[in-house]
Amino acid sequence: MTPTATPIPSLARCDWLTAPSLARLFAAIERDDETCWVVGGAVRNALLGLAVTDVDVATTARPEVVTARAHAAGLKPVPTGIDHGTVTVVVDGHPYEVTTLREDVETHGRHATVRFGRDWAADAHRRDFTMNALYASRDGVVHDFVGGVADCMARRVRFIGDPAARIAEDYLRILRFFRFHAAYGRGGLDPGGLHAAIVARAGLDGLSAERLGQEMAKLVVTVGAPATATAMSDCGILQRVTGRAANLAAFVRLHALAAATGRPARERAEAPLFLAALAVWSEGDAVGLGARLRLSNKATERMAAAVAASRRVGADLDARAARRLLHAVGGEAYRDGLVLAHVRGRLPRAAMTPHLDLADTWPVPRLPIGGRDLTSLGVTGGPRVGRLLMLAERAFVASDFSLDRDGLLTLIRDEIGRRDGVRDP
Repeated sequence: MTPTATPIPSLARCDWLTAPSLARLFAAIERDDETCWVVGGAVRNALLGLAVTDVDVATTARPEVVTARAHAAGLKPVPTGIDHGTVTVVVDGHPYEVTTLREDVETHGRHATVRFGRDWAADAHRRDFTMNALYASRDGVVHDFVGGVADCMARRVRFIGDPAARIAEDYLRILRFFRFHAAYGRGGLDPGGLHAAIVARAGLDGLSAERLGQEMAKLVVTVGAPATATAMSDCGILQRVTGRAANLAAFVRLHALAAATGRPARERAEAPLFLAALAVWSEGDAVGLGARLRLSNKATERMAAAVAASRRVGADLDARAARRLLHAVGGEAYRDGLVLAHVRGRLPRAAMTPHLDLADTWPVPRLPIGGRDLTSLGVTGGPRVGRLLMLAERAFVASDFSLDRDGLLTLIRDEIGRRDGVRDP
């Protein structure tokens, strides 16, 4: 089928489209009737005036042809998804995912069985949302087979074709529908898509924990996540995914705080804190949610540490107690705990701010003595050394970190003498 071009708007002046590395890639593959177009997120983001970070390429060339031509041009092809037609081609250190045009042969709610093709319209119609099925050729012309340009400009996240049929092909599209609306949509959710998502929500139960976790980690940090999470909760989808009640008020306040303070709310690294605010009430909840969404150990530990630290924070937190908390839990858990306590209504904003500043201005002190100092005093045996160091640590903290090395060693000598029944002269 001959593609229909939508010449306006043109992306011809976009830096990413004129990058020398992309030109090398196109030059290597586009010959002998093979064609390459940029597809998906890069085109969508360019039309929306958003930053373009990843450039994906669709092509009529089969994966083995892409691989051979990349090799011949001195590029580095990596078969990252060869069964689905994807070869990552590294050009001048820049990776491009190059995927052969596809058609679905069989779908079963989780992954599709595909065959390779040469029909651009067929490739477009197998994608999820109209705004994700846009292509751009090297001359900057945007090619639209599904009405994606109009939806993109209207900030409308809409399924291609029948929403129920598209969701039945892969139930993860339910979460993607909410996530893309939170990231790119304006106004209410598309009614047809929302209805289909509600009807098919039981299909989420058959998806892998990893896929659910990846989508939720992306969703909770998007700028539109508060309203979207509320909609998901209202229709029972949020609870189905997290397995627990949501604290929507705290989640909304965290996003408001992030917007007001410039905290990097839309960075993936912040996802554990946003998940904790949304659906973690205890350290046990953190472990449960981490397992349910197959989150990394690091993410699960961060959620648990944030909740534990927040429980030590109240409106009466003073500077001395703040220093003790920061020393005990470390900078990340301390900041997370303060923020979580604030968004859950236990710490006013005015009280939180100076305590947050402490983490940036106060170098957390270390105990001025160690095991060698105790050995020099004649202390032997690991357990005894450990007990005396714990005693020194407690005294160091109780002194608000003012006890120096000499003072701590004097305390240790006195303790040794007391336990041995002998006092140093």
